Amino acid sequence: MALGNNLEHLKIRLDDIKLATHNFSNAYKTGTNDWYTWYEAELNHFDKENPSFVERKSKSKQSNRHTLVVMKRFLSKDDELGEELFFTELEVLTSIKHHNIVTLIGFCVEGFEMVLVTEKFSNRSLWDYLGNVNDMHILTWEKRLKICIDIAQALIYLHNEMEDKKMIIHGLIESARFGMDENWVAKIEDFEFAVFLPPNQKDEALCERAKFKSKYHLDPEYAKTGKLKRESDVYSFGVVMLEILCGRYADDQIYLNKSEEGLVHVARGNFCNGTIEDMIDPTLKEETGKMSYISNRGANNHSLHTFLKVANQCVAKTKDQRPTMTVVLSELEKAFIFQVS
Repeated sequence: MALGNNLEHLKIRLDDIKLATHNFSNAYKTGTNDWYTWYEAELNHFDKENPSFVERKSKSKQSNRHTLVVMKRFLSKDDELGEELFFTELEVLTSIKHHNIVTLIGFCVEGFEMVLVTEKFSNRSLWDYLGNVNDMHILTWEKRLKICIDIAQALIYLHNEMEDKKMIIHGLIESARFGMDENWVAKIEDFEFAVFLPPNQKDEALCERAKFKSKYHLDPEYAKTGKLKRESDVYSFGVVMLEILCGRYADDQIYLNKSEEGLVHVARGNFCNGTIEDMIDPTLKEETGKMSYISNRGANNHSLHTFLKVANQCVAKTKDQRPTMTVVLSELEKAFIFQVS
């Protein structure tokens, strides 16, 4: 794929990246999967008008601006899938700008190397909090609602508010895809499996890249038909909402002991028999009496039931039964108002 001149200002030299990571040293590595490896490092912040750090080293009088960043080092350019994923995410991140979506700092394509450089969040990802009682205790109900509202706003932007009526389906919504800054503002990241639909195209894409880390977030209609739709993101987001509510991963053993389909299947059963509140994260239910909650930590009843209702709608088995993200956001904002008032 040829890179247009309009991306020149985002190019980062491989020498600068190697310098920042000590030649991709394991000391800077923070994770790896089948498609890329993550590094965190302090990188010199420069643009087209400024020489690179390597070229400036001898000019000790010059002041250097440093930025803590995340680097995603993709599979070699010899690997067709790795190259496809890299350029997909690059295209998405250079096409969008939203306060609830990760910011692209720059990229590098040199030799066999392909690296994306994005902002580093000062807080941990939602994934890091789930499943840990001590960590989830930090996330009050109000914070959890705000996180869901942030994510919903980003998905509405991708689904409905792109320029020129374009649309992006994220295609890989999981709790691991949401970073948070120091103010607990949530942002979506990792767009390598996104689908970019041009104007006037039918609201779906035939896509066989169901590469979910967890099958428990995967839209069953997408898995069955291979057709990725906006409603597929809605389903996956509904699973994340249930994880946030319960304080556990969708594939937590407590759910797998009851159903091989995990959290969603167990939650559906509890909705039907009226015992869904038994699944709520105990840290949200500091009970002072039957069905009452501490206001500064637990969930207001009206807020909780509004959230539960829309989460259940999101994980409906068929797309026709699911709400749009605009409706989801409206219900989440209603739940937030119940909570704070």
